[in-house]
Amino acid sequence: MEYMQGVNGFCVQDETAVTLGKFDGLHRGHQKLIRRICQAEKNGLASVVFTLDAGKSGGILVREERRQMLERQGVSYLIDCPLVPEIAHMGAEEFVARVLVERLHARYLVVGSDFRFGYQRSGDYHLLMELQKLYGFRVEVVKKEQYQGRDISSSFVREALAQGNMELVNHLLGYPFYVSGEVLHGRQIGRTLGMPTTNLVPSTKKLLPPNGVYVSLTVIDGKTYRGITNIGYKPTIGENFKGVETHIFDFDGDLYGRDIEVRLLSFRRPEQKFASRQALKDQVDADIAYGKEYFDESGADR
Repeated sequence: MEYMQGVNGFCVQDETAVTLGKFDGLHRGHQKLIRRICQAEKNGLASVVFTLDAGKSGGILVREERRQMLERQGVSYLIDCPLVPEIAHMGAEEFVARVLVERLHARYLVVGSDFRFGYQRSGDYHLLMELQKLYGFRVEVVKKEQYQGRDISSSFVREALAQGNMELVNHLLGYPFYVSGEVLHGRQIGRTLGMPTTNLVPSTKKLLPPNGVYVSLTVIDGKTYRGITNIGYKPTIGENFKGVETHIFDFDGDLYGRDIEVRLLSFRRPEQKFASRQALKDQVDADIAYGKEYFDESGADR
């Protein structure tokens, strides 16, 4: 996949199938759009995901995670375009002519029914339909994916994530919510308690569920391991940063400096401060037992 970034740093010479949006989270609705443009490659069109990024923090996926996921899904081009005034103030038809036609050579556009673009969100799929013949592309409007009568959206995912409802989050996303990054050296408190852990410090732009303990899966070199994960500040020990600390069941290898992916499956309990390290150990032992029972009963990693 070719990755392009910036307002002036993108131009595709191939004729293309394009879908556009913020794509925060790449949930099941987004995946439906992406499947359609990838299918168009059979007809000789290169698939393009064009993201309009306002640069705000709190993404369900951070930029590199989104990039990796789209590459795995077979997209040919990913364009990260910042929503700077030059783009935000561009009229809807001007955006079609200057960006979609001149720079992306779009021949097939796939959008959702709520898609808006152009200055003051003046453009929608109705305008794209009107411009089809003039600019020589075809438009497909894809019906929204729903769950229990509600449209699946990034806002819906964010609501569920804020509640720690990982089962709902993962259903809406169509894949397990995860945090990825390099394993860092911690204070090795877990090892002194007989339960070694891995430590990640997530990007400040990564949206996380409430602090607490979660049943998790850790992916290391393509292999998946069961475990439990604490998100937060470890108040019994005392940290000044928000971390993601995971105890991987039946694993004692050296992961320092390696990239891993921690998938959150189910909320266990809120983060809390204990009176002693022994009390902390007793609770973590109970959390581990809970996690092992969860996997044995649910088969969530099979």
